[in-house]
Amino acid sequence: MAEIVQHRIEERIPELEQLERVGLFTKKERATALEYKLHRLIVNKEDFIAYIQYEINVLELIKKRRAHIHYQFKKEEIEFPVIHRINSVFRRATNKWKDDVQLWLSHVAFCKKWATKGQISKVFSAMLAIHPDKPALWIMAAKNELEDRNSSESARHLFLRALRFHPDNKKVYQEYFRMELLHCEKLRKQKKELEKIWSLYLLYHRFFCPIEAEFVISLLNIAAIFDFTKELQDFILQDLQANYTEDSLTWDFMAKRELEAPGAGEELQTAKGRASDINRREERCCQVYEEAVKSLSTEPMWTCYVAFCLERLKRKTNVQELKEKRQERQLGVLQRAHDSSLLKEEYYKNWLQILLSSGDVEGAASVAMAATQRYSQSVSVWSLSLRTLMQLGSGDVGRLFQEALTHVNPKESLPLWQLQVQWSVANQSPEETEAVFKRGLLSAVAVVAMEMKERYLDWSYSTGGYKKCRKTFTSLQENRPLSKAFFTRMIEIEKEQETPKMNNLRDYYERALQEFGTSDDGEQSLNALKEQELKRKSSNS
Repeated sequence: MAEIVQHRIEERIPELEQLERVGLFTKKERATALEYKLHRLIVNKEDFIAYIQYEINVLELIKKRRAHIHYQFKKEEIEFPVIHRINSVFRRATNKWKDDVQLWLSHVAFCKKWATKGQISKVFSAMLAIHPDKPALWIMAAKNELEDRNSSESARHLFLRALRFHPDNKKVYQEYFRMELLHCEKLRKQKKELEKIWSLYLLYHRFFCPIEAEFVISLLNIAAIFDFTKELQDFILQDLQANYTEDSLTWDFMAKRELEAPGAGEELQTAKGRASDINRREERCCQVYEEAVKSLSTEPMWTCYVAFCLERLKRKTNVQELKEKRQERQLGVLQRAHDSSLLKEEYYKNWLQILLSSGDVEGAASVAMAATQRYSQSVSVWSLSLRTLMQLGSGDVGRLFQEALTHVNPKESLPLWQLQVQWSVANQSPEETEAVFKRGLLSAVAVVAMEMKERYLDWSYSTGGYKKCRKTFTSLQENRPLSKAFFTRMIEIEKEQETPKMNNLRDYYERALQEFGTSDDGEQSLNALKEQELKRKSSNS
């Protein structure tokens, strides 16, 4: 072992002598300890990483000292041996731990930083031989060939190999498409190169069908980055319009393109003129959406239309006419989507917010009721609608709470019980509120029953004082399910009294320990109470 270490040190003597000769290092700056660790009989990954980091630190130090003494010669005799040694150690490490992708990528990063571009291709080749199942690595390797080594042929070769391993991977194809356009841009032989890309597009279309509209749009967006691809963009756009009209994303894309249409130059000189131009663009978008919902009346299509109108409504403008037009448009689309039973649940909240902010109380109440009919099993819709009706002071709230609880899944009903208690406490008589609590106590869902016990206890204390609270506690403490919070709250209430009763506190602790088992906190509290009681008795005697 020592001989191997000594041999490797001797190999470094010329390099170290050169460092000393030019004034970059001293004789004492050696790596004997790390070399020895690297050749132990049992070598772990951390040893390799530590040694690699040590050598990289050496390179960084040399770089700094070169800059300090303004010496830039003899790199072949100084840095190159260190770089070669680091590459060698990386190879040994990746051969030993082939599955560690991060280790491979660390080697790649080192090669990039220290300008060993020839080595980097070898690293990628070895890594892909072990990890051909990872598309991201193929993309990374191909980008390296194109961007760092300026080799479009090598990049193309890697992408084609990647597609053999991953024929259905859209990301690989998208990056391949982008690479060909980059190559085309570099060569500036636009017509000839675009013919190749059209062929590539058509081949993919032929062999990898069915292709989704989203993927075709992504290729169109990639092509749009390059200023020489108008014909290619038109070609893809025609394909999209001819073959993908059953996909809502196609219509959504085509509608939004109308926003990019050129406007009238004179009008754009004033705020009102600009608002008028924007309104016309939005109207053209809506015309496309109208055509879309006629030919493709589905929830995804209406969702695209509603989302577009909502996004435009949220945009700030100081022109009141544009604000009103956007709101009118939004409300109309929401109503028609609802009438078609194709409005998504989440958009009822936006609808109610618009109506409430504009002061349309009657409309908001109507939409709130309509939402619960459309999504009668949704707790969130019921909660939203009931809160709206509570805000409007509707007289039907009490009845609607009962109706809601008959429709939703009991296991999900806790938010409705909590909301009903909140409303009842604020709007109903104590007798009616107590009836709500008692109904909740009968729930077969443990979390509901326990929550109602805790709230009932608190409400009893706030409305009837300590005596009513204790009576409520006594009536409920044997009715399972029970929660620790129920007992904890009663203990807190007892301690809040002017003269807390030790016997009661002890009873509460013992009952809680009986129900939930022993705990350090519970036992300590109980023992503390017993000590206080003993002291009280001794002082009285």
